[in-house]
Amino acid sequence: MPLFVVGSVALDSVHTPRDAREDVLGGSAVYFSYAASFFTSVRLVGVVGEDWPHEHTQFLQSRRIDTSGLQVVPGGKTFRWRGKYATNMNDRQTLEVHLNVLGDFDPVLPDEYKRCPYVFLANGSPRAQMKVLEQVTGPRLVVADTMDLWIRESHDELLQLFRRIDGLVMNDSEAKLLTEDENLVRAGHRIRELGPKFVVIKKGEHGAMFFSQYETYVLPAFPTERVVDPTGAGDSFAGGMMGYLSEIDSFEPGALKKAMAYGILVASFNVEDFSLERMKEISREDLEFRLQQYQRMLRF
Repeated sequence: MPLFVVGSVALDSVHTPRDAREDVLGGSAVYFSYAASFFTSVRLVGVVGEDWPHEHTQFLQSRRIDTSGLQVVPGGKTFRWRGKYATNMNDRQTLEVHLNVLGDFDPVLPDEYKRCPYVFLANGSPRAQMKVLEQVTGPRLVVADTMDLWIRESHDELLQLFRRIDGLVMNDSEAKLLTEDENLVRAGHRIRELGPKFVVIKKGEHGAMFFSQYETYVLPAFPTERVVDPTGAGDSFAGGMMGYLSEIDSFEPGALKKAMAYGILVASFNVEDFSLERMKEISREDLEFRLQQYQRMLRF
């Protein structure tokens, strides 16, 4: 089934303890779309400036990603982010953020996007996410992501959004900030009580936690020795998860658990190189092989 995503499309400059890359392809919608494209076709909504390289658009289109919802602002500049990772590759410092055209982004969906049964609202302002929901008709599953900025500055709007979505994805520090609770189990259940039917809390190198009314569980990360660039890992996780659910057109409990596993595995490939370089090298068969390894790892 078709999958629709709205989020940032960016040019990133990434510095790690060993290497650096300038103006590489990035953005939440880009990482999500590429990860999801291993499983299904994707429709992307975002905004870029006139400085956006056309070859990036062609590259996305080569991956079953429909870019007719990608707006190009004449004379505008694309969203840019510059960050630096600490030696542990978990902590990072944002050195520069230039919202540029993203700062005035007013998402308008092409007509064929409005009927997509699976919708993902990548990290963005709750106001923009709500505007997208006002344009879609009868989606089967709506999942959103958020971040600490919106928790602090748009708390009330975020709570309104929670009442209109089926699932929420966020990282552990954001869950603690939102609930003012250091216990992630309590935090996960408290967030679910705010509206979403299920909540996924990402824990980076420690995997992810799942919360619904009926079950709570933790899936570990895949043990990856080569961590080059963690940028986009969370968005890749969400793309793998939603891509699989869209592919099988189900979000029953068993489907959700396997979808989380796929999300973890896609993210494990993503961190093995800068931008999407490692992802370009792998196929669905590589994911399936790693899934077999993961399943063997979890048996006892």
